[in-house]
Amino acid sequence: MMTPEEFLESNGLATATLDRAALIAAFQKEMEAGLAGQPSSLKMIPTYTSPYGDIKKDTPVTVLDAGGTNFRGATVTIPSDGSGIKIENREKGEMPGAKSYVAQEDFYKVLTGHVDRCRPFAKDPAIGFCFSYPAEASPEGDAKLLVWTKQIQAPEIVGQWVGAELTKRLDPKPSKVMVVNDTVATLLAGKATEKPGQKFSAYLGFILGTGTNVAYIEQNDRIPKLANPPAGAMAINTESGGFNKIPQSTFDEAMDRKTSDCGSQRFEKMIAGAYLGKIGLEVFKAAAKEGFFSDAAKAAVQGLGTIESYDLDNFCAKYDNGKPNPLDKVFVDEADRAMARRLATPVFERAAILTAIHLAAFIVKTGGGTDSNAPVCVCVDGSTYYKTRVVSFPEIVQKELDGMLSKRNIAFALTVCPDHAPMVGAAVAALLK
Repeated sequence: MMTPEEFLESNGLATATLDRAALIAAFQKEMEAGLAGQPSSLKMIPTYTSPYGDIKKDTPVTVLDAGGTNFRGATVTIPSDGSGIKIENREKGEMPGAKSYVAQEDFYKVLTGHVDRCRPFAKDPAIGFCFSYPAEASPEGDAKLLVWTKQIQAPEIVGQWVGAELTKRLDPKPSKVMVVNDTVATLLAGKATEKPGQKFSAYLGFILGTGTNVAYIEQNDRIPKLANPPAGAMAINTESGGFNKIPQSTFDEAMDRKTSDCGSQRFEKMIAGAYLGKIGLEVFKAAAKEGFFSDAAKAAVQGLGTIESYDLDNFCAKYDNGKPNPLDKVFVDEADRAMARRLATPVFERAAILTAIHLAAFIVKTGGGTDSNAPVCVCVDGSTYYKTRVVSFPEIVQKELDGMLSKRNIAFALTVCPDHAPMVGAAVAALLK
């Protein structure tokens, strides 16, 4: 009988044998195609937003944050002495349209209400707006909503430039409204972490939570699909979870067939928190058929409908969070428990290694990091990255990146995002001079 490791390998779930260099090259090929407007699994969306320049420090600015079921408004101050970023006057409410239909004027009334509430505390007339829905960016820093996600019911807003529409309804007018998505905001939040005298040569924003995405800095003359690009560089929203030039295991394929968007977001489904438990379930079901478990455990596995990623993680890490873990009832015998952990832990290990490969490709693409005194800043946010227990994503990613990038003499710095990174990044967008 095969060992668990041989079983996983024979079904395509590899860790040690992953070809890092080949996958980096595949990512870069897709990047180039996306930047040229050619068919690509990476959308490579120009955002016209750049982190280069000086941030206006010690100046509270109004920020808005829309991206889920909640809508937030606050003022953010980035201090000149490198001390903690101040988020004040913060108020959270329901995202308009999250629970029921909302008309256009009522939608914007929520936004203007937050702005008017924060204005007495803001010392800069600009507004930073983290708007995390599919949108087209403008050179002026606005965003046109293409489609709602997350079940938002505000159909009249689709097709509108949300910054311009907000400005119409404000009196006095803001000096500017800078609209960015959450991944670009994460990139900009890295700019806010710079200490006095510190210098980064390029920036990445990376989110690994329920889903995943990367934004990175590209030189504008390397974006062929822009007919008349401005001078300088800008953040590219890559939509990297859609990358599909990667071999999938039989477990990935079985899981994907059960999703409503089968065939899309293939890379995201291999590393993000919404899917790791589902992959583990497919591993367990296939392993049960191959005789890796006792008859009792086999029957229990076959009756499982789903596994949440946090339950699988806690089970593999032997972590008791004080709540019943459904897997404790599936794997009652200690031998079954040990086998299940041996089979499922590589799901998380592979996700961490693929995360590092993913980041390495974009770090290289920036062209930065050639001077060790000016590394590429990689600002990382997301619960899967920081809260997975059975393996340490930060440690694995650091080790893997050291191995891949030291050969290329590229310096990088993994940076923990400030708390409330979308708000901080939106503030940087508004305060950059």
